[in-house]
Formats: sequence, C-alpha cells, structure tokens
Amino acid sequence: MKAEDKKNRRSGRDGKIDEAVGRIREMEKILDKACEAVDKLELAIEGFGSLSSDIAKLESYYTGKDWKKDLALDEKGLLPEDLKRGVLSEDAVNDLLDRVLELERKLDP
Repeated sequence: MKAEDKKNRRSGRDGKIDEAVGRIREMEKILDKACEAVDKLELAIEGFGSLSSDIAKLESYYTGKDWKKDLALDEKGLLPEDLKRGVLSEDAVNDLLDRVLELERKLDP
C-alpha cells in the first residue's frame, strides 16, 4: 500500500472519529442542560405542591367576606400606610389564581 493511500485512509478514519467526538460533545452539552433544567423543575414543582393549602386559603380569603371587609378598611384609609396590600388588588389575586389553574392543567393534562 502506498504511503499516500495509508494517509488518506487514516485521515478518513480520523474524520469519522472527529465527527463522533463532535456529536458526543454536543449531546453531552444537551444532556447537562436538560438535567439542570429538570432538576430545577422538580424543585419548583415540589415547592408549588407544598403551597396548595396556602393557595386554597388565599382563594378562600379572596372570595369571602374578610377580603371585602379589608378592602373597605383600606379604601377608608384606616390601614397602616406601610402595610403591604397587594392582596387587596383584585387583579393580583385573580391573575395568580388563573396562573395556578393553568399550571395545574399543564402538570396534569
């Protein structure tokens, strides 16, 4: 076999190896990113699941008499000025509850 044939044969094999190495590296990056994303998602789902009773309590407050009473106190200026009161905003609670329903649908199709 001529030296040139040996060289071409070797470089062809090296080309296949280079392609495989490139593929493996690309797939390793994807695997690493996917594992990290799944780890974060699992933690988020666990955290979300642990909030279900609190979210139910918030919904009960929002749809009950206490929310209306608290809103009336706020509208009369009787609550402390430095009191955080996002919960008295109809949009904030309603939007959160809508998002919760949408997430529940996605998690349990």
